[in-house]
Amino acid sequence: MTVLSWPLAASIGAGALGCLAVALSARLWLKRRRRYESSASVADAYDRWTNDQLLERLWGDHIHLGFYRQSGSGRSHHQDFRVAKETFVHELARWSGLDQLPRGSTVLDVGCGIGGSARILARDYGLNVLGISISPAQIARATALTPAGLSCRFAVMDALALEIADASVDAVWSVEACPHMPDKQRYADELLRVLKPGGLLAVADWNRRDPADGAMDRRERWVMRQLLEQWAHPEFASIRGLQKHLEQSQQAGGMTIETGDWTSATLPSWIESIFEGVRRPGAILGLGPAAVLQGLRETPTILLMRWAFATGLMQFGVFRGRKPSQA
Repeated sequence: MTVLSWPLAASIGAGALGCLAVALSARLWLKRRRRYESSASVADAYDRWTNDQLLERLWGDHIHLGFYRQSGSGRSHHQDFRVAKETFVHELARWSGLDQLPRGSTVLDVGCGIGGSARILARDYGLNVLGISISPAQIARATALTPAGLSCRFAVMDALALEIADASVDAVWSVEACPHMPDKQRYADELLRVLKPGGLLAVADWNRRDPADGAMDRRERWVMRQLLEQWAHPEFASIRGLQKHLEQSQQAGGMTIETGDWTSATLPSWIESIFEGVRRPGAILGLGPAAVLQGLRETPTILLMRWAFATGLMQFGVFRGRKPSQA
């Protein structure tokens, strides 16, 4: 009778557990989709993600991708996952010009999550920020995490029907909110409606490849369907598509929108988000078995997102502009 060595037995055992985890995550993933139905389905999804605390435990204050600076070889410098998210906020503030706004300028953060970006904009740039989300749980958590005296506050609000006066804010900031919007033109209209003449716009978005650059093949169509149905997305705009919505808005006043593609700088975020579970196992295990299952359930979508952004099916678009001053 052959006796397996301990290292070999351990390797086989680990492999078996890994296969079991993959099978379990795939089963949960296929069984529990989060199709977009209405704004209420988006609010419900984010309420759940906020209340189960898994995203916050793993991702910290920011539920958006990180920015990884490139080395001389063209590869991304290794950077802590949470630090990369803070770096993203500073890079977008610099690229859009928000870092040059006078202290006390008013900023609307559309799709503020649990307030990570708003707190940085208030703390490091002296801006007066209002963060809005359709999720009551996010707003409650953002408020709880914000120190007294910091010039930012939060409110439950629908981005497609902002309860804010026309031309009333100095800047509009919106990161990764557009994918949840069923009406991209109305989203663009509302962002620009509340922006003062001379005000700045800073938007970051998950964008699909523009149809003019090539139709999706059969595999890409399947992947796209999963990306939409798993995370309550009605549709993705392309970079050119959202740029057109912004520039052709009746609220634009002749505004020119500049775009950039930050896919390479943000791409490491997808795999890093999975590695965070390995680096911080207590963050998941401390929440109990349900959190472990939830983490497994999200993994296939994260991997498909990474594939889509790496192959060009998806792009990470950024948009900036200054609304023309009134004559």
